[in-house]
Amino acid sequence: MIPLSARKRAPLVALLAIACTALAAGCSSSTSSSSSSASTSSSPATSASASSKPAGTVNVAYASSLQFLNEKVVSPAFTAAEGYTFSGRGAASGALEAEIASGEITPNVFQSVGGDNITPLQPKFTNWYVQYAGTSMVVAYNPNGKYASQFKAIADGSKPVSDLFTLLQTPGLKLGRTDPNVDPQGRDFIYMLELAQMYYHLPSDTVAKILGTPDFGSASSSQIYAESALDSTLQSGQLDAASAFVTQAIELHLAYVPLPVQINLGSAALAAQYKKASVTLTNGMTKHGSPQVIDITIIGAPTPAGIAFVKYTLSPAGLAQYKQGGFSLPTPTVFGTASAVPSEISSELGG
Repeated sequence: MIPLSARKRAPLVALLAIACTALAAGCSSSTSSSSSSASTSSSPATSASASSKPAGTVNVAYASSLQFLNEKVVSPAFTAAEGYTFSGRGAASGALEAEIASGEITPNVFQSVGGDNITPLQPKFTNWYVQYAGTSMVVAYNPNGKYASQFKAIADGSKPVSDLFTLLQTPGLKLGRTDPNVDPQGRDFIYMLELAQMYYHLPSDTVAKILGTPDFGSASSSQIYAESALDSTLQSGQLDAASAFVTQAIELHLAYVPLPVQINLGSAALAAQYKKASVTLTNGMTKHGSPQVIDITIIGAPTPAGIAFVKYTLSPAGLAQYKQGGFSLPTPTVFGTASAVPSEISSELGG
């Protein structure tokens, strides 16, 4: 699996400390059992306690925007709570969908931004998914860059947000985004620009000027980076600004411009408005804007480790990690064939 890294974040690390503390008693008993094998009265019970948690690995394919949360927070806490180890692969949701469909990868669990990267896998690989967390768009910027003071003035309200879309057209400004053909964030950034053009009554060529092309679905733009590399490229100073989900900005401590709910794709109540934005991909398919949500499903035959991971993710402890990372928490909802959801997961949802 691809090793991943990201900055530590104190509040999130605190969550790990809590999980580890909860495990401490079990670890202490196991150690005591090893050093006191002569004691026949306590060793059997302690040994049973030490082996009560299952062993094995859950393989998770996840959207790159979940990289920090999964690798730095969820992975160690899940292992501490459930016993299974975590092995993850992060990439654009659309790329993961294609790899699963082709058999290139065979994860136990798939976490996608949006259900439209899961439904094409039905019914061969899955029949259901659960929508459980939400995020929204922001524009991240380099706080040490040439245009930092202008971005900061918009971010802190000294200048109107509408000025952002003039600033992004500045000749020489280096903007980074992801491929709309494979990555939901790449499409979301374009939707956001289209919604801003409508909302602020900007000139009709605003989006084309910002993207540097009238072909919004193009994958050949110099602005396009792999989602897994975009944040680090911005942080290194090679970009002046980049698309981002607010959750990434919070977790990675990126400077960013918050956007109003009318254009940030973060409100379920504005789904009809978001749908007015669209992009036609290179394959001819047209997709429309929608509230940005995180979905999870099991791929193939459910394994104990896969079931445990999904159940943990949807548990109060798992959802608390998402909330701490800046995600909104709509009521988890099953889409597809609810009867196909393993009972252990359904019980976590109150079913």
